[in-house]
Amino acid sequence: MRIGIIGGGSIGLLFASKLAAVGAEVTVWTRTEEQAFAIAAEGIRLWDAEGGEHTIVAGGEWLSRERLAKMEAGQLERADWYLLALKQTDLSKETAELIAELIRRTPDRPPLLCIQNGTGHLGKLMAASAGDFSIYNAVTSSGAKREDMRSVRHTGQGSLFLAGTPEWSQGDRRNQGAEDDIRQKMLLTFLNRAGFDASLSNDIHNRVCQKLLINAVINPLTALYDMRNGELPAHPARRSLMKALHDETKPVLLAAGMKEWPDSWESVLGVCERTSCNVSSMLADVRAGKGTEIDSINGEIARMAAARGLSAPLNESMLRLVEALGKR
Repeated sequence: MRIGIIGGGSIGLLFASKLAAVGAEVTVWTRTEEQAFAIAAEGIRLWDAEGGEHTIVAGGEWLSRERLAKMEAGQLERADWYLLALKQTDLSKETAELIAELIRRTPDRPPLLCIQNGTGHLGKLMAASAGDFSIYNAVTSSGAKREDMRSVRHTGQGSLFLAGTPEWSQGDRRNQGAEDDIRQKMLLTFLNRAGFDASLSNDIHNRVCQKLLINAVINPLTALYDMRNGELPAHPARRSLMKALHDETKPVLLAAGMKEWPDSWESVLGVCERTSCNVSSMLADVRAGKGTEIDSINGEIARMAAARGLSAPLNESMLRLVEALGKR
């Protein structure tokens, strides 16, 4: 099975290394030539969840308009899937168009599986695809930390839910076809072999909303308090703020189509407990001086609220405060 991983960050390297370790032929598409060469020459170094160190053989390519322009027709090998592991902040309109061009140049135009936090990426990708290939949404709770350009640490076991049906652009071809069904089954087999606890979901929108609720509570507060996930609810004042943010966010997501979730607050606390030693991706970005996904998480909640005549002042405050951290 041949899989292209678009994005050489923590999740991209985690999925690439673990899928390659169970026999998939993996190529990581990176933003820089330097990272692509490092992966191709030395492989991916993986520290697994038990602390074991492994070097996994994988291919490396860099995704740029200049690179694609130099590739002759037919130079790209067949791929069964592309997995998109870019952060929302890295998925511009131009990048979405570049990804679409990559898939169009690949024999048989394989489907694209999106593994992102927040929302907003599907609209950009569907506009860029013009219905030329299948786009699937997915939600994962796996944790990872990139140590350098070719090294990743698996920080938390998690599940992956893959949409049973694709998203499509306007004027799409509508029929998924038997080919995608076969590819789905193959991908699920490899993901489960790799330890991702993967399954199909016919309710992916609900799962996206559930993850968005959890991220909207945990990620901005860990960034603002500069602490690991497990420390967040340990103090009454922090726990109270978490609860207030949860109680504001949940009605917005229910209005946006999330199903009633009676134990949502307990689930937020459970994630903090299970990932107690984790540094959230948002905190890691703040510490590294990088842009965060705050606009795609709390900013999106605020926009959802405004569109439905609701208010979300805490989410708006999270957006402003975390954005301010990047301007210090």
